[in-house]
Amino acid sequence: MDVVGRKPHAIWMCFLLLINAAQSFYLPGVAPQDFFKGDLLKVKVNKLTSVKTQLPYSYYSLPYCKPEKIVDSAENLGEVLRGDRIENSPYVFKMREPQMCNVACRVTLDAKEAKEFKEKIDDEYQVNMILDNLPLVVPFKISHTDSLVYQHGFPVGFKGRYAGKKGESYFIYNHLVFTVKYHKDEETDAARIVGFEVKHFSVKHEYDGKWGDKTRLKTCDPHAKHIVTSSESPQELEDKKEIIFTYDVEFQESDVKWASRWDTYLYMADDQIHWFSIVNSLMIVLFLSGMVAMIMLRTLYRDISKYNQLETQEEAQEETGWKLVHGDVFRPPTNSDLLCVYVGTGVQFFGMILVTMIFAALGFLSPSNRGGLMTAMLLLWAFMGIFAGYASTRLYKMFKGTEWKKITLKTAFTFPGILFAIFFVLNALIWGEESSGAVPFGTMFVLVFLWFGISVPLVFVGSYIGFRKPAIENPVKTNKIPRQIPEQAWYMNPSFSILIGGILPFGAVFIELFFILTSIWLNQFYYIFGFLLLVFLILIVTCVEITVVLCYFQLCSEDYLWWWRSYLTSGSSALYLFLYAVFYFFTKLNITKPVSGVLYFGYMLIASYGFFVLTGTIGFYASYWFTMLIYSSVKID
Repeated sequence: MDVVGRKPHAIWMCFLLLINAAQSFYLPGVAPQDFFKGDLLKVKVNKLTSVKTQLPYSYYSLPYCKPEKIVDSAENLGEVLRGDRIENSPYVFKMREPQMCNVACRVTLDAKEAKEFKEKIDDEYQVNMILDNLPLVVPFKISHTDSLVYQHGFPVGFKGRYAGKKGESYFIYNHLVFTVKYHKDEETDAARIVGFEVKHFSVKHEYDGKWGDKTRLKTCDPHAKHIVTSSESPQELEDKKEIIFTYDVEFQESDVKWASRWDTYLYMADDQIHWFSIVNSLMIVLFLSGMVAMIMLRTLYRDISKYNQLETQEEAQEETGWKLVHGDVFRPPTNSDLLCVYVGTGVQFFGMILVTMIFAALGFLSPSNRGGLMTAMLLLWAFMGIFAGYASTRLYKMFKGTEWKKITLKTAFTFPGILFAIFFVLNALIWGEESSGAVPFGTMFVLVFLWFGISVPLVFVGSYIGFRKPAIENPVKTNKIPRQIPEQAWYMNPSFSILIGGILPFGAVFIELFFILTSIWLNQFYYIFGFLLLVFLILIVTCVEITVVLCYFQLCSEDYLWWWRSYLTSGSSALYLFLYAVFYFFTKLNITKPVSGVLYFGYMLIASYGFFVLTGTIGFYASYWFTMLIYSSVKID
């Protein structure tokens, strides 16, 4: 196979796919299903969600209409971790056969059940349903434009006041008008579902006589052409009050093809902001690239030429700048074991993020494949353990370490152990709230198996391979006695330069970060992985350039303690990420429950910690490559 000849062609193909991905190109997550007239359509129900509490609940945690037997749908690992609980429902209808005023069930609430409904209305919970893998949406128009926006799910109910009555009353949405949009094949008469929408109403249903199977409602009667079009006489939620749940079904033919049915769900009116984000990031990169080019081409070239032309002993004694510390620059740092662990973990994290983003940008992890993104990330994390072990022991051996098994265990358990401990505490809080977001015991066992059964053995395999290789040779020898570091200028203080170093990598990603946080915490789809992959590549370049620039300035001021400083310089961007998360919490979210606040900050702490090891490792390897390069370029006696 002519791999070399195909490389430019392959690069162009990847670039074109990336641009397509930025325009919401994706491969559908499931195979299309054809429905003929009269085929059964079964609506499934999913979790109840709220942006106020961030705690999902099972649909049947409220006394809604139940089918004869509740059947759970098979869910992947990502769906379970997201809190999805997909179950069957009493809403069953036939393809292209409209129905009106179907009674789903009649319920009489007791005081406890009425209170549960009221609590969910207070917390602004949304009811989520699914038909043929499409989520139920409520379409509404934006006032200043004609474009339609889709809200996921419909509210449980609403609060209102009766005229002349003090205090608020609670009302439930008990009449649903489903609209199923389909695309028909003219030849076979088969149809594929391309849209699932709902209008929700609150109606106090009335009927004559006693309730029975053949009772006809006065408030919703297709025979009398009396249909529900508003919530003028709403159904109040009170103890001992009966509620009749009803629904209509409409079918609409659509020009939208099955392959494009998610496009309306994923339509984003503000994609210009994403381009602005990329332009903003590129400006930062160009600024840094200019500085790096100046250092590399001008300053370094001049330095190396000057150092290599030193002839007399007197001139050699008057060495200044970075060459002066050549005998100490590769001296192992304090806590070198911990540095090896964090570098290995960062390599594992980098591999997971990069492969996930490439697959997502190519469309394999689109929102139609529910839970696919999280499942892929967890599996990739486990399999990337081999690179973590390899990277940590290669560095450990360079530091003249001999106990490779000890460093392997630390690499396998430090980062995942801290993450698992935080996750376990957060999960216990979710259990306490009786939310469906709590990870069941079986899933917890799967996570532990991924860690101990796959990741840990692979870390050992990687470590064994890495330790058997010959140690990396440094270009200069290390002196036995450490050189004294001269007093540094205030701007070269480690704390100051580390904090300054984190600003630019964070600045390159913060606009895209807003959209990611919105998709996670405000229940919106994030799908523009093409943009995200571009931003990620810009982040890598920014981390590399800022650490190289600051490492050069540090060595020029005769400070050779660059190992940890290079990791922390770009890694400090995680601190800004967490501070931005705090800002986002107080300005964009309406979270009121203390437990929900703890969940938010707990998960954002995990995200920031992951961002720290990712950016820190990129910065470390950039500085390591830079120091190896410059010290191998000068003649040292």
